[in-house]
Amino acid sequence: MPESVDWPAIEDHGLIGDLRTAALVGTNGTIDWFCAPRFDSPSIFGAILDQQEGGSWQIAPTCGATRTQQFYFPDSAILATRFLTEEGVVEVHDFMPVLQAGDPDHRQRLVRRVVAVRGSTTVGMRLDARPDYGRARSTAETVDHGVVITGDGVRLGLGATTALEIDDGVVTAEVDLAEGEATLFVLEVLDDGDELPDADLADTAALFDATAAFWRGWLKQSTYTGRWRETVNRSAITLKLLTHEPTGAVVAAPTTSLPEVVGGDRNWDYRYVWMRDAAFSLYALLRLGFTDEADAFVVWLSQRLGEDADHGLGPLRVMYDIDGNVPQDEQTLDHLSGHRGSQPVRIGNAAVEQLQLDIYGELIDSIYLFNKYGAGISSDAWADVARVTDWVCANWDQPDAGMWEVRGGLQAHTTSRLMCWVAIERTIRMARQRGLPGDISAWAAVRDEIYERIMTESWDDEIQAFTQVEGGDALDAGVLLMPMVKFLSPADPRFLSTLEAIEDRLVVDSLVFRYDPEVSPDGLEGVEGTFSLCSFWYVEALTRAGRLDDAQLALEKMFTYANHVGLYAEEVGATGDQLGNFPQAFTHLALISAAINLDRALDAAH
Repeated sequence: MPESVDWPAIEDHGLIGDLRTAALVGTNGTIDWFCAPRFDSPSIFGAILDQQEGGSWQIAPTCGATRTQQFYFPDSAILATRFLTEEGVVEVHDFMPVLQAGDPDHRQRLVRRVVAVRGSTTVGMRLDARPDYGRARSTAETVDHGVVITGDGVRLGLGATTALEIDDGVVTAEVDLAEGEATLFVLEVLDDGDELPDADLADTAALFDATAAFWRGWLKQSTYTGRWRETVNRSAITLKLLTHEPTGAVVAAPTTSLPEVVGGDRNWDYRYVWMRDAAFSLYALLRLGFTDEADAFVVWLSQRLGEDADHGLGPLRVMYDIDGNVPQDEQTLDHLSGHRGSQPVRIGNAAVEQLQLDIYGELIDSIYLFNKYGAGISSDAWADVARVTDWVCANWDQPDAGMWEVRGGLQAHTTSRLMCWVAIERTIRMARQRGLPGDISAWAAVRDEIYERIMTESWDDEIQAFTQVEGGDALDAGVLLMPMVKFLSPADPRFLSTLEAIEDRLVVDSLVFRYDPEVSPDGLEGVEGTFSLCSFWYVEALTRAGRLDDAQLALEKMFTYANHVGLYAEEVGATGDQLGNFPQAFTHLALISAAINLDRALDAAH
């Protein structure tokens, strides 16, 4: 089968998953990212980071395609890649079966069904598994019903409805399909001793139907009925795909080291749970009516709150692995070239060693919302919240790395102060609403002190805006959160002038930079794209400021920057390309929030 000449762009992918891990499927029919059995396991297919060394699973017509199309089956996480060739049209249907919530008999499988839609086509398949981020080679042997692939502790079974060939650990096949015919490939993650089941088209049709029914049944729980239902639903499914069902954790993204600038070194591992992302995840899930996921996430968060370990960084870390442990040390994989030559490739994330005070506000705000709209927090959880709030009261004025995890030194970040205010204010609200015990007067005194500090030290009279750090003159899109967290009225003259200043300095069309590294160095080389999270925050800020026409235009423009199946990475580049890890939970969460709030405002205005 022909070698791939062009390196697929980040956005040239759809996502499939089984609520334990996920895979990226390129528009060229190649699975070039897959970690098993979990999001944070070493990759088995990693060609998105190195086409030669990473490993991949290719399926495509041998004659080449004049063009390709990719789409999801409606209201599901089942992906179709369509090849239009001079001989006919062939589709590859990719999915990871999920049969029911919390399935105790779950089997981890990548199912690839190839169907000749029109004409006759010869299809080639090539599977080159490279475990441990491409550091290990695999061996393959023929068994009953297919091939077993082993390497570096990984054991995989490949079943097929056509003959398979093995050459130096690489499995290939070639099959002629007439119109209406189909062939099947199923890759299963096997435990030691597991036998490879037979691949059967009829059984797979039942798996397909059951998986589609699972996703559609899940989506029916959504309470969203607004103007952008299809877009919001796709973001909800994407968020669900980034959920690790056995623990309730939500990872920031399923990938590592996809660059924020192609050829640059802003390449990070996002296969972890950020407390910041976690808080916004809970908010979005509650707003859409997905209470089971919110309940599971609160259990996960409560376990972190109850650990009572300081580590010299406060009672909570910025991020955790799926199990709630401190992630591995950051290291580089020098044997991988990186996506389109973007080195280094990193696993682990050194941000875990940073102090980021804003996480306490986001976390306690999410607990407040759960307490208000969900089942309510337990007495033990309240004791943990009160303990954490006491710590925030004693430490809110420390310099920190800020919500953007800068590596250029600690400073007095305005957003960190803002979210410390939120942490204390929400704790006071919960205490008053439910008559819970706590030193409300002491908390209120610190809350008011933080408010005055922000209003005096983070305000710049000359530029008429709140600045990124106390006493600085650089701007930060994070201050767009002020009315969203109820620190200021959206009609407050200081917020409105800050919004104008951000529009002048950080907004390009509808796209928003989170800050300007040239004005406020972040300790890293080069520039970055616009931050899609901030672009959706901008929509929400416009909404709350009453500029509904501007908000709707900005939101509609942002929708055009999604990829062909509605997915977003972390950033958008100067030419509209997706940059950073993909897809990014934070971006999809902010989309959901922006759409819900603008819908509500438009309904009220009419």
